[in-house]
Amino acid sequence: MIDNKKVQERQELHRAIWAIADDLRGSVDGWDFKQYVLGILFYRYISENLTSYINKGEHATGNTSFDYAKMPDTQAKFARKEIVKTKGYFILPSELFENILKVAKNDDNLNETLEKIFKNIESSAQGNESELNLKGLFDDVDTNSNKLGGTVSQRNARLVKLLDGIGNIRLRDFQDNTIDAFGDAYEYLMSMYASNAGKSGGEFFTPQEVSELLTKLTLVGKTEVNKVYDPACGSGSLLLKFAKILGKDNVHQGFYGQEINITTYNLCRINMFLHDIDYDKFSIAHGDTLTDPKHWDDEPFEAIVSNPPYSIKWAGDGNPILINDKRFSPAGILAPKSKADMAFIMHSLSWLATSGTAAIVCFPGIFYRGGAEQKIRKYLIDNNYVDCVIQLPDNLFYGTGIETCIMVMKKNKKDNSTLFIDASNKRKKVANSNQLRPEDINDIVNYFSNREDVEYIAKLVKNEDIAKKDYKLSVSSYVEKKDTREVIDIVELNKEIAEIVAREEVLRAEIDKIIAEIE
Repeated sequence: MIDNKKVQERQELHRAIWAIADDLRGSVDGWDFKQYVLGILFYRYISENLTSYINKGEHATGNTSFDYAKMPDTQAKFARKEIVKTKGYFILPSELFENILKVAKNDDNLNETLEKIFKNIESSAQGNESELNLKGLFDDVDTNSNKLGGTVSQRNARLVKLLDGIGNIRLRDFQDNTIDAFGDAYEYLMSMYASNAGKSGGEFFTPQEVSELLTKLTLVGKTEVNKVYDPACGSGSLLLKFAKILGKDNVHQGFYGQEINITTYNLCRINMFLHDIDYDKFSIAHGDTLTDPKHWDDEPFEAIVSNPPYSIKWAGDGNPILINDKRFSPAGILAPKSKADMAFIMHSLSWLATSGTAAIVCFPGIFYRGGAEQKIRKYLIDNNYVDCVIQLPDNLFYGTGIETCIMVMKKNKKDNSTLFIDASNKRKKVANSNQLRPEDINDIVNYFSNREDVEYIAKLVKNEDIAKKDYKLSVSSYVEKKDTREVIDIVELNKEIAEIVAREEVLRAEIDKIIAEIE
Protein backbone atom coordinates (compact mmCIF):
# COMPACT_ATOMS: atom_id res chain seq x y z
CA MET A 1 0.00 0.00 0.00
CA ILE A 2 1.34 3.44 -0.97
CA ASP A 3 1.87 5.92 1.86
CA ASN A 4 0.30 8.99 0.24
CA LYS A 5 1.51 11.27 3.01
CA LYS A 6 5.08 10.11 2.51
CA VAL A 7 4.83 10.50 -1.27
CA GLN A 8 3.47 14.02 -0.85
CA GLU A 9 6.22 14.96 1.61
CA ARG A 10 8.88 13.59 -0.73
CA GLN A 11 7.47 15.61 -3.62
CA GLU A 12 7.45 18.76 -1.48
CA LEU A 13 11.02 18.05 -0.46
CA HIS A 14 12.13 17.63 -4.08
CA ARG A 15 10.40 20.85 -5.09
CA ALA A 16 12.10 22.75 -2.26
CA ILE A 17 15.55 21.44 -3.22
CA TRP A 18 14.94 22.25 -6.88
CA ALA A 19 13.91 25.78 -5.86
CA ILE A 20 17.23 26.29 -4.05
CA ALA A 21 19.15 25.08 -7.08
CA ASP A 22 17.04 27.19 -9.42
CA ASP A 23 17.51 30.28 -7.25
CA LEU A 24 21.28 29.99 -7.48
CA ARG A 25 21.43 28.63 -11.03
CA GLY A 26 24.37 30.07 -12.94
CA SER A 27 26.16 31.41 -9.86
CA VAL A 28 27.60 28.03 -8.86
CA ASP A 29 28.22 25.07 -11.16
CA GLY A 30 25.69 22.32 -10.48
CA TRP A 31 28.10 19.54 -9.62
CA ASP A 32 30.00 21.88 -7.25
CA PHE A 33 26.83 23.45 -5.90
CA LYS A 34 25.68 20.00 -4.83
CA GLN A 35 28.51 19.89 -2.31
CA TYR A 36 27.31 23.11 -0.69
CA VAL A 37 23.71 21.95 -0.51
CA LEU A 38 24.73 18.59 0.93
CA GLY A 39 27.16 20.23 3.38
CA ILE A 40 24.58 22.68 4.73
CA LEU A 41 21.94 19.95 4.76
CA PHE A 42 24.33 17.80 6.76
CA TYR A 43 24.97 20.72 9.13
CA ARG A 44 21.24 21.08 9.71
CA TYR A 45 20.85 17.34 10.19
CA ILE A 46 23.50 16.88 12.85
CA SER A 47 22.31 20.04 14.64
CA GLU A 48 18.74 18.73 14.85
CA ASN A 49 19.91 15.21 15.59
CA LEU A 50 21.99 16.39 18.55
CA THR A 51 19.30 18.76 19.83
CA SER A 52 16.67 16.03 19.64
CA TYR A 53 18.91 13.55 21.45
CA ILE A 54 19.69 15.95 24.32
CA ASN A 55 16.13 17.25 24.61
CA LYS A 56 14.70 13.75 24.67
CA GLY A 57 16.96 12.82 27.58
CA GLU A 58 15.97 15.90 29.57
CA HIS A 59 12.27 15.53 28.83
CA ALA A 60 12.40 11.93 30.07
CA THR A 61 13.48 13.23 33.48
CA GLY A 62 10.43 15.50 33.67
CA ASN A 63 12.11 18.68 32.47
CA THR A 64 9.69 19.05 29.54
CA SER A 65 10.41 22.74 28.94
CA PHE A 66 14.12 22.15 28.30
CA ASP A 67 15.49 23.18 24.90
CA TYR A 68 19.18 22.65 24.18
CA ALA A 69 19.12 25.34 21.49
CA LYS A 70 18.36 27.94 24.18
CA MET A 71 20.95 26.73 26.65
CA PRO A 72 23.99 28.99 27.35
CA ASP A 73 27.23 27.71 25.82
CA THR A 74 28.95 27.89 29.21
CA GLN A 75 26.57 25.31 30.65
CA ALA A 76 26.48 23.10 27.58
CA LYS A 77 30.26 22.62 27.64
CA PHE A 78 30.03 20.48 30.77
CA ALA A 79 28.24 17.71 28.85
CA ARG A 80 30.63 17.79 25.90
CA LYS A 81 32.71 14.73 26.76
CA GLU A 82 29.73 12.47 27.40
CA ILE A 83 27.87 13.65 24.28
CA VAL A 84 30.89 13.04 22.01
CA LYS A 85 31.25 9.56 23.46
CA THR A 86 27.65 8.78 22.50
CA LYS A 87 27.00 10.80 19.36
CA GLY A 88 30.55 11.13 18.04
CA TYR A 89 30.50 14.94 17.83
CA PHE A 90 29.47 18.07 19.75
CA ILE A 91 27.94 21.43 18.76
CA LEU A 92 27.56 24.41 21.07
CA PRO A 93 23.98 25.77 21.26
CA SER A 94 25.05 29.08 19.70
CA GLU A 95 26.51 27.19 16.74
CA LEU A 96 23.45 25.07 15.99
CA PHE A 97 21.95 25.47 12.54
CA GLU A 98 18.70 26.98 13.81
CA ASN A 99 20.51 29.68 15.78
CA ILE A 100 22.89 30.59 12.95
CA LEU A 101 19.93 30.77 10.57
CA LYS A 102 18.28 33.43 12.75
CA VAL A 103 21.27 35.81 12.56
CA ALA A 104 22.73 34.92 9.16
CA LYS A 105 21.35 37.95 7.29
CA ASN A 106 22.92 40.35 9.77
CA ASP A 107 26.31 38.61 9.97
CA ASP A 108 28.80 40.45 7.75
CA ASN A 109 31.30 37.69 8.46
CA LEU A 110 28.93 34.74 7.83
CA ASN A 111 31.50 32.93 5.69
CA GLU A 112 34.04 33.03 8.54
CA THR A 113 31.38 32.12 11.13
CA LEU A 114 30.41 28.97 9.20
CA GLU A 115 34.04 28.04 8.57
CA LYS A 116 34.74 28.26 12.31
CA ILE A 117 31.67 26.20 13.19
CA PHE A 118 32.58 23.45 10.74
CA LYS A 119 36.10 23.28 12.17
CA ASN A 120 34.70 23.16 15.71
CA ILE A 121 32.41 20.26 14.84
CA GLU A 122 35.27 18.27 13.33
CA SER A 123 37.67 19.09 16.17
CA SER A 124 35.08 18.01 18.75
CA ALA A 125 35.79 14.41 17.72
CA GLN A 126 39.58 14.64 17.97
CA GLY A 127 41.04 12.05 20.31
CA ASN A 128 37.83 10.01 20.22
CA GLU A 129 36.75 6.88 18.36
CA SER A 130 34.71 8.98 15.95
CA GLU A 131 37.66 11.16 14.88
CA LEU A 132 38.28 9.49 11.52
CA ASN A 133 34.57 9.46 10.69
CA LEU A 134 34.30 13.25 11.21
CA LYS A 135 37.67 14.39 9.89
CA GLY A 136 37.43 16.46 6.71
CA LEU A 137 33.66 16.12 6.33
CA PHE A 138 33.25 19.82 5.59
CA ASP A 139 36.30 20.15 3.33
CA ASP A 140 34.15 20.57 0.23
CA VAL A 141 32.03 23.29 1.83
CA ASP A 142 34.55 26.07 1.28
CA THR A 143 32.72 29.20 2.44
CA ASN A 144 35.55 31.39 1.13
CA SER A 145 35.61 29.91 -2.36
CA ASN A 146 35.34 32.13 -5.44
CA LYS A 147 32.76 29.62 -6.65
CA LEU A 148 30.31 31.34 -4.30
CA GLY A 149 31.20 34.83 -5.53
CA GLY A 150 34.04 37.20 -6.21
CA THR A 151 33.53 39.29 -3.07
CA VAL A 152 32.77 38.50 0.58
CA SER A 153 29.36 40.14 0.33
CA GLN A 154 28.45 38.04 -2.73
CA ARG A 155 29.54 34.85 -0.99
CA ASN A 156 27.60 35.71 2.14
CA ALA A 157 24.48 36.58 0.14
CA ARG A 158 24.55 33.13 -1.46
CA LEU A 159 25.29 31.43 1.85
CA VAL A 160 22.23 33.19 3.32
CA LYS A 161 20.14 31.86 0.42
CA LEU A 162 21.49 28.37 1.04
CA LEU A 163 20.76 28.53 4.76
CA ASP A 164 17.28 29.97 4.18
CA GLY A 165 16.45 27.44 1.48
CA ILE A 166 17.53 24.46 3.54
CA GLY A 167 15.96 25.93 6.68
CA ASN A 168 12.64 26.25 4.87
CA ILE A 169 12.56 22.61 3.79
CA ARG A 170 9.67 21.07 5.68
CA LEU A 171 10.73 17.89 7.39
CA ARG A 172 8.89 15.67 9.81
CA ASP A 173 9.67 15.89 13.49
CA PHE A 174 12.87 14.03 14.22
CA GLN A 175 11.01 11.30 16.11
CA ASP A 176 8.70 10.83 13.12
CA ASN A 177 11.18 9.34 10.67
CA THR A 178 13.13 12.48 9.80
CA ILE A 179 16.01 10.32 8.61
CA ASP A 180 14.01 9.20 5.55
CA ALA A 181 13.45 12.81 4.59
CA PHE A 182 17.14 13.69 4.83
CA GLY A 183 18.07 10.52 3.00
CA ASP A 184 15.55 11.26 0.25
CA ALA A 185 16.94 14.79 -0.07
CA TYR A 186 20.42 13.39 -0.50
CA GLU A 187 19.37 10.83 -3.10
CA TYR A 188 17.37 13.40 -5.06
CA LEU A 189 20.34 15.76 -5.20
CA MET A 190 22.65 12.98 -6.31
CA SER A 191 20.32 11.83 -9.07
CA MET A 192 19.54 15.40 -10.15
CA TYR A 193 23.16 16.37 -10.57
CA ALA A 194 24.43 12.98 -11.70
CA SER A 195 21.96 13.02 -14.59
CA ASN A 196 23.22 16.45 -15.62
CA ALA A 197 26.91 15.77 -15.07
CA GLY A 198 27.43 13.06 -17.67
CA LYS A 199 30.13 10.51 -17.03
CA SER A 200 31.59 12.27 -14.00
CA GLY A 201 28.24 12.01 -12.27
CA GLY A 202 27.64 8.42 -13.33
CA GLU A 203 30.94 7.35 -11.77
CA PHE A 204 29.65 8.43 -8.38
CA PHE A 205 26.05 7.34 -8.52
CA THR A 206 24.39 3.98 -9.01
CA PRO A 207 20.64 4.23 -9.76
CA GLN A 208 18.55 3.10 -6.82
CA GLU A 209 16.88 0.32 -8.82
CA VAL A 210 20.24 -1.25 -9.67
CA SER A 211 21.33 -0.88 -6.05
CA GLU A 212 18.19 -2.67 -4.94
CA LEU A 213 18.76 -5.53 -7.38
CA LEU A 214 22.37 -6.03 -6.27
CA THR A 215 21.35 -5.99 -2.61
CA LYS A 216 18.51 -8.46 -3.07
CA LEU A 217 20.76 -10.84 -5.02
CA THR A 218 23.14 -11.03 -2.05
CA LEU A 219 20.29 -11.43 0.44
CA VAL A 220 18.43 -14.38 -1.05
CA GLY A 221 17.47 -16.60 1.89
CA LYS A 222 18.72 -14.08 4.48
CA THR A 223 17.02 -11.60 6.80
CA GLU A 224 20.24 -10.34 8.39
CA VAL A 225 23.97 -10.09 7.67
CA ASN A 226 27.06 -9.42 9.74
CA LYS A 227 29.01 -7.00 7.54
CA VAL A 228 28.52 -5.46 4.11
CA TYR A 229 31.35 -4.13 1.94
CA ASP A 230 31.84 -2.12 -1.24
CA PRO A 231 35.43 -1.81 -2.55
CA ALA A 232 34.52 1.21 -4.72
CA CYS A 233 31.76 2.68 -2.59
CA GLY A 234 31.30 6.09 -4.20
CA SER A 235 28.63 7.98 -2.28
CA GLY A 236 27.57 4.85 -0.39
CA SER A 237 24.19 4.26 -1.99
CA LEU A 238 24.85 0.53 -2.47
CA LEU A 239 25.83 0.01 1.15
CA LEU A 240 22.84 1.94 2.44
CA LYS A 241 20.41 -0.20 0.46
CA PHE A 242 21.05 -2.91 3.05
CA ALA A 243 19.89 -0.55 5.79
CA LYS A 244 16.78 0.30 3.79
CA ILE A 245 15.89 -3.29 2.87
CA LEU A 246 16.93 -5.12 6.05
CA GLY A 247 16.83 -2.33 8.61
CA LYS A 248 20.16 -0.99 9.86
CA ASP A 249 20.02 -3.09 13.04
CA ASN A 250 20.01 -6.26 10.93
CA VAL A 251 23.45 -5.38 9.57
CA HIS A 252 25.03 -6.39 12.84
CA GLN A 253 28.67 -5.41 12.50
CA GLY A 254 28.25 -2.51 10.15
CA PHE A 255 29.02 -0.99 6.76
CA TYR A 256 32.48 -0.98 5.17
CA GLY A 257 33.76 0.67 2.03
CA GLN A 258 36.69 2.35 0.32
CA GLU A 259 36.72 5.23 -2.17
CA ILE A 260 39.61 6.77 -4.08
CA ASN A 261 37.97 10.14 -4.86
CA ILE A 262 38.29 12.47 -1.85
CA THR A 263 35.09 14.40 -2.56
CA THR A 264 33.01 11.26 -2.98
CA TYR A 265 34.67 9.73 0.09
CA ASN A 266 33.44 12.70 2.13
CA LEU A 267 29.98 12.40 0.59
CA CYS A 268 29.82 8.74 1.56
CA ARG A 269 30.57 9.48 5.20
CA ILE A 270 28.03 12.30 5.19
CA ASN A 271 25.52 9.89 3.67
CA MET A 272 26.08 7.45 6.54
CA PHE A 273 25.26 10.15 9.07
CA LEU A 274 22.27 11.34 7.03
CA HIS A 275 20.86 7.82 7.20
CA ASP A 276 21.44 7.72 10.97
CA ILE A 277 24.19 5.08 10.86
CA ASP A 278 26.11 5.53 14.12
CA TYR A 279 29.79 6.41 13.80
CA ASP A 280 30.82 3.06 15.32
CA LYS A 281 28.77 1.14 12.75
CA PHE A 282 30.58 2.27 9.61
CA SER A 283 34.13 2.37 8.35
CA ILE A 284 34.66 4.26 5.11
CA ALA A 285 38.30 4.54 4.02
CA HIS A 286 40.02 6.77 1.48
CA GLY A 287 42.54 5.35 -0.97
CA ASP A 288 43.16 2.99 -3.88
CA THR A 289 41.46 -0.30 -3.01
CA LEU A 290 43.52 -2.34 -5.47
CA THR A 291 46.99 -1.23 -4.35
CA ASP A 292 46.30 0.03 -0.82
CA PRO A 293 43.28 -1.75 0.70
CA LYS A 294 42.35 -0.46 4.15
CA HIS A 295 40.16 -3.21 5.61
CA TRP A 296 42.51 -6.19 5.99
CA ASP A 297 41.54 -6.48 9.64
CA ASP A 298 37.81 -6.48 8.87
CA GLU A 299 37.49 -9.05 6.07
CA PRO A 300 35.89 -11.41 5.22
CA PHE A 301 32.48 -9.91 4.44
CA GLU A 302 29.19 -11.76 4.18
CA ALA A 303 27.78 -9.44 1.53
CA ILE A 304 29.80 -7.54 -1.10
CA VAL A 305 28.20 -5.23 -3.64
CA SER A 306 29.93 -2.86 -6.03
CA ASN A 307 29.77 -0.87 -9.23
CA PRO A 308 33.51 -0.30 -9.77
CA PRO A 309 34.78 2.04 -12.50
CA TYR A 310 34.84 0.38 -15.91
CA SER A 311 38.17 -0.45 -17.56
CA ILE A 312 40.35 2.00 -15.66
CA LYS A 313 44.12 1.78 -15.61
CA TRP A 314 45.96 0.34 -12.63
CA ALA A 315 49.50 -0.71 -11.66
CA GLY A 316 49.04 -4.35 -12.71
CA ASP A 317 52.28 -6.17 -13.55
CA GLY A 318 54.06 -2.82 -13.42
CA ASN A 319 54.11 -3.39 -9.67
CA PRO A 320 56.09 -6.63 -9.00
CA ILE A 321 54.58 -6.94 -5.51
CA LEU A 322 51.00 -7.36 -6.71
CA ILE A 323 51.48 -10.81 -8.27
CA ASN A 324 52.29 -12.10 -4.78
CA ASP A 325 49.33 -10.32 -3.20
CA LYS A 326 47.08 -13.06 -1.82
CA ARG A 327 44.05 -11.37 -3.39
CA PHE A 328 45.40 -11.74 -6.93
CA SER A 329 47.99 -14.55 -6.80
CA PRO A 330 45.53 -17.51 -6.89
CA ALA A 331 44.69 -16.76 -10.54
CA GLY A 332 48.40 -16.81 -11.44
CA ILE A 333 48.06 -13.64 -13.49
CA LEU A 334 47.07 -10.01 -12.98
CA ALA A 335 44.35 -8.06 -14.75
CA PRO A 336 45.74 -6.00 -17.67
CA LYS A 337 47.22 -2.61 -16.72
CA SER A 338 44.77 -0.91 -19.06
CA LYS A 339 41.71 -2.67 -17.63
CA ALA A 340 41.40 -3.16 -13.86
CA ASP A 341 37.93 -4.76 -13.95
CA MET A 342 39.13 -8.28 -13.11
CA ALA A 343 41.30 -6.91 -10.31
CA PHE A 344 38.14 -5.68 -8.56
CA ILE A 345 36.57 -9.11 -9.13
CA MET A 346 39.56 -10.92 -7.59
CA HIS A 347 39.75 -8.48 -4.68
CA SER A 348 36.06 -8.98 -3.92
CA LEU A 349 36.33 -12.75 -4.17
CA SER A 350 39.30 -12.78 -1.81
CA TRP A 351 37.44 -10.83 0.86
CA LEU A 352 34.18 -12.75 0.49
CA ALA A 353 33.14 -14.94 3.43
CA THR A 354 32.61 -18.65 2.78
CA SER A 355 28.88 -18.24 3.42
CA GLY A 356 28.69 -14.93 1.58
CA THR A 357 27.58 -13.57 -1.79
CA ALA A 358 29.17 -10.90 -3.96
CA ALA A 359 27.27 -9.05 -6.71
CA ILE A 360 29.44 -6.85 -8.95
CA VAL A 361 28.39 -4.67 -11.89
CA CYS A 362 30.77 -5.42 -14.78
CA PHE A 363 31.76 -4.04 -18.16
CA PRO A 364 30.71 -6.70 -20.72
CA GLY A 365 34.16 -6.92 -22.34
CA ILE A 366 35.62 -8.88 -19.43
CA PHE A 367 33.35 -11.81 -20.27
CA TYR A 368 34.68 -12.50 -23.75
CA ARG A 369 38.13 -10.89 -24.18
CA GLY A 370 41.19 -13.12 -24.37
CA GLY A 371 44.57 -12.86 -22.69
CA ALA A 372 44.84 -12.31 -18.95
CA GLU A 373 41.09 -11.82 -18.54
CA GLN A 374 40.39 -15.21 -20.11
CA LYS A 375 42.87 -16.86 -17.74
CA ILE A 376 41.19 -15.22 -14.75
CA ARG A 377 37.80 -16.43 -16.01
CA LYS A 378 39.29 -19.93 -16.26
CA TYR A 379 40.40 -19.71 -12.63
CA LEU A 380 36.95 -18.53 -11.53
CA ILE A 381 35.08 -21.25 -13.43
CA ASP A 382 37.48 -24.13 -12.67
CA ASN A 383 37.16 -23.32 -8.97
CA ASN A 384 33.37 -22.93 -9.23
CA TYR A 385 33.17 -19.37 -7.88
CA VAL A 386 30.86 -17.85 -10.49
CA ASP A 387 27.27 -18.41 -9.44
CA CYS A 388 25.47 -16.33 -12.03
CA VAL A 389 25.96 -13.79 -14.83
CA ILE A 390 23.09 -11.40 -15.55
CA GLN A 391 22.76 -9.31 -18.71
CA LEU A 392 21.16 -5.95 -17.83
CA PRO A 393 19.34 -3.56 -20.20
CA ASP A 394 21.25 -0.74 -21.84
CA ASN A 395 21.01 2.91 -20.74
CA LEU A 396 20.55 2.13 -17.03
CA PHE A 397 23.48 4.22 -15.83
CA TYR A 398 24.12 7.95 -16.07
CA GLY A 399 26.76 8.77 -18.64
CA THR A 400 26.89 5.43 -20.46
CA GLY A 401 24.51 3.56 -22.73
CA ILE A 402 26.28 0.18 -22.66
CA GLU A 403 24.56 -3.02 -21.59
CA THR A 404 26.32 -3.77 -18.32
CA CYS A 405 26.26 -7.13 -16.57
CA ILE A 406 26.24 -8.42 -13.01
CA MET A 407 28.57 -11.18 -11.86
CA VAL A 408 27.41 -13.01 -8.75
CA MET A 409 30.06 -15.02 -6.89
CA LYS A 410 29.87 -17.57 -4.09
CA LYS A 411 32.34 -19.90 -2.41
CA ASN A 412 29.88 -22.53 -1.22
CA LYS A 413 27.93 -23.46 -4.35
CA LYS A 414 25.93 -26.69 -4.31
CA ASP A 415 26.31 -27.44 -8.01
CA ASN A 416 29.14 -27.26 -10.52
CA SER A 417 27.24 -25.05 -12.94
CA THR A 418 26.78 -21.35 -13.74
CA LEU A 419 23.44 -19.65 -14.31
CA PHE A 420 23.05 -17.16 -17.16
CA ILE A 421 20.13 -14.71 -17.19
CA ASP A 422 19.18 -12.43 -20.07
CA ALA A 423 17.37 -9.49 -18.45
CA SER A 424 18.06 -7.08 -21.31
CA ASN A 425 14.32 -6.63 -21.92
CA LYS A 426 13.44 -6.10 -18.26
CA ARG A 427 12.96 -2.35 -18.28
CA LYS A 428 10.77 0.64 -18.95
CA LYS A 429 11.70 3.69 -20.99
CA VAL A 430 12.08 6.93 -19.01
CA ALA A 431 13.03 9.94 -21.16
CA ASN A 432 16.33 8.96 -22.84
CA SER A 433 17.22 6.20 -20.41
CA ASN A 434 15.90 2.87 -19.16
CA GLN A 435 14.84 1.93 -15.66
CA LEU A 436 14.26 -1.34 -13.83
CA ARG A 437 10.70 -1.63 -12.53
CA PRO A 438 9.88 -3.36 -9.21
CA GLU A 439 8.44 -6.28 -11.17
CA ASP A 440 11.65 -6.49 -13.23
CA ILE A 441 13.75 -6.71 -10.08
CA ASN A 442 11.47 -9.38 -8.63
CA ASP A 443 11.57 -11.41 -11.84
CA ILE A 444 15.37 -11.33 -12.00
CA VAL A 445 15.70 -12.32 -8.33
CA ASN A 446 13.23 -15.17 -8.87
CA TYR A 447 15.14 -16.50 -11.90
CA PHE A 448 18.31 -16.26 -9.81
CA SER A 449 16.73 -18.07 -6.84
CA ASN A 450 15.01 -20.82 -8.85
CA ARG A 451 18.19 -21.61 -10.78
CA GLU A 452 16.28 -23.29 -13.62
CA ASP A 453 16.18 -23.03 -17.39
CA VAL A 454 13.62 -20.58 -18.75
CA GLU A 455 13.32 -20.39 -22.53
CA TYR A 456 14.98 -17.26 -23.95
CA ILE A 457 15.72 -15.95 -20.42
CA ALA A 458 17.73 -18.29 -18.19
CA LYS A 459 20.10 -21.18 -18.79
CA LEU A 460 21.98 -23.30 -16.22
CA VAL A 461 25.24 -24.37 -17.86
CA LYS A 462 27.72 -26.95 -16.59
CA ASN A 463 31.16 -25.48 -16.02
CA GLU A 464 32.70 -28.14 -18.24
CA ASP A 465 30.59 -26.82 -21.13
CA ILE A 466 31.77 -23.28 -20.39
CA ALA A 467 35.35 -24.54 -20.62
CA LYS A 468 34.58 -25.90 -24.10
CA LYS A 469 33.64 -22.35 -25.15
CA ASP A 470 37.02 -20.96 -24.08
CA TYR A 471 35.54 -19.84 -20.77
CA LYS A 472 33.38 -17.18 -22.37
CA LEU A 473 30.85 -15.83 -19.88
CA SER A 474 28.75 -13.63 -22.16
CA VAL A 475 25.06 -14.37 -21.59
CA SER A 476 24.43 -14.36 -25.35
CA SER A 477 26.75 -17.38 -25.68
CA TYR A 478 24.32 -19.52 -23.67
CA VAL A 479 20.84 -17.96 -23.69
CA GLU A 480 19.13 -18.09 -27.08
CA LYS A 481 17.44 -14.88 -28.18
CA LYS A 482 13.76 -15.17 -29.04
CA ASP A 483 13.20 -14.70 -32.77
CA THR A 484 10.71 -11.84 -32.93
CA ARG A 485 10.70 -11.70 -36.72
CA GLU A 486 7.34 -12.26 -38.39
CA VAL A 487 6.85 -15.81 -39.67
CA ILE A 488 5.96 -15.73 -43.38
CA ASP A 489 4.00 -18.53 -45.10
CA ILE A 490 5.67 -18.69 -48.53
CA VAL A 491 2.81 -20.70 -50.13
CA GLU A 492 0.22 -18.22 -48.90
CA LEU A 493 2.40 -15.28 -49.95
CA ASN A 494 2.78 -16.69 -53.50
CA LYS A 495 -0.97 -17.18 -53.66
CA GLU A 496 -1.55 -13.55 -52.67
CA ILE A 497 0.98 -12.34 -55.24
CA ALA A 498 -0.74 -14.40 -57.96
CA GLU A 499 -4.11 -12.84 -57.01
CA ILE A 500 -2.59 -9.34 -57.13
CA VAL A 501 -1.07 -10.00 -60.56
CA ALA A 502 -4.41 -11.32 -61.82
CA ARG A 503 -6.25 -8.23 -60.54
CA GLU A 504 -3.64 -6.01 -62.18
CA GLU A 505 -4.24 -7.73 -65.53
CA VAL A 506 -8.00 -7.21 -65.22
CA LEU A 507 -7.48 -3.54 -64.37
CA ARG A 508 -5.10 -3.03 -67.29
CA ALA A 509 -7.64 -4.61 -69.64
CA GLU A 510 -10.40 -2.33 -68.32
CA ILE A 511 -8.16 0.75 -68.62
CA ASP A 512 -7.23 -0.20 -72.22
CA LYS A 513 -10.92 -0.59 -73.05
CA ILE A 514 -11.77 2.86 -71.64
CA ILE A 515 -8.93 4.48 -73.57
CA ALA A 516 -10.04 2.79 -76.79
CA GLU A 517 -13.60 4.07 -76.34
CA ILE A 518 -12.35 7.64 -75.73
CA GLU A 519 -10.22 7.58 -78.86
